[in-house]
Amino acid sequence: MWLVAAGLRDTIEANLRAFARVPSTKSLAPAAVAIVVMDDHGQPCVPIFQRPSDMSRHAGQMALPGGRPHEGESSEACAMRELQEELGIKVSSRDIVGSLDDFDTRSGFTITPVVIWANVETAALQPSRFEVAELHIIPILDLRAAVSAAMPGEAFSLKFERLEVFAPTAAILYQFSEVALDGRQVRVTDFYQPPFTHR
Repeated sequence: MWLVAAGLRDTIEANLRAFARVPSTKSLAPAAVAIVVMDDHGQPCVPIFQRPSDMSRHAGQMALPGGRPHEGESSEACAMRELQEELGIKVSSRDIVGSLDDFDTRSGFTITPVVIWANVETAALQPSRFEVAELHIIPILDLRAAVSAAMPGEAFSLKFERLEVFAPTAAILYQFSEVALDGRQVRVTDFYQPPFTHR
């Protein structure tokens, strides 16, 4: 099945090439996250995780692998480094298939979402015990279903079988599904971020 899903990379790349990415105009702290498409028993999926409750920022929140860039580090390089540090997956620039709109968070960051195609299985994931409290594997089919059922507005979230995800992470995943998977020109910069994500 994963060999069939390999055609998904071509679709994602083509959709992102046709997408006019919008950079932020705000002077917030830069950050980058990795939306990494992987193989879970033959099905394409995206890993996300809950951050530990004792972290100084974004404690207990659902997240994509990511963080702040080092001095002189590009968003792409930052996303690749954070992916390796937090989930133990090493990728190269050849695995980057594009980027989505910058997302300005209420906690003071401008997040650049970098889309990565990792031709490895989820069994290879090695979550950092310092930065990952609980790992969740989201099948692409489940993501599409959650996006289809979502209601943008003050009640916005993505609902999965045993998990509910809020913006910023939910907004970034929503745009990934709409733009990269389905080729729609969708913006999410105004999506509601609940108060608990502002810290």
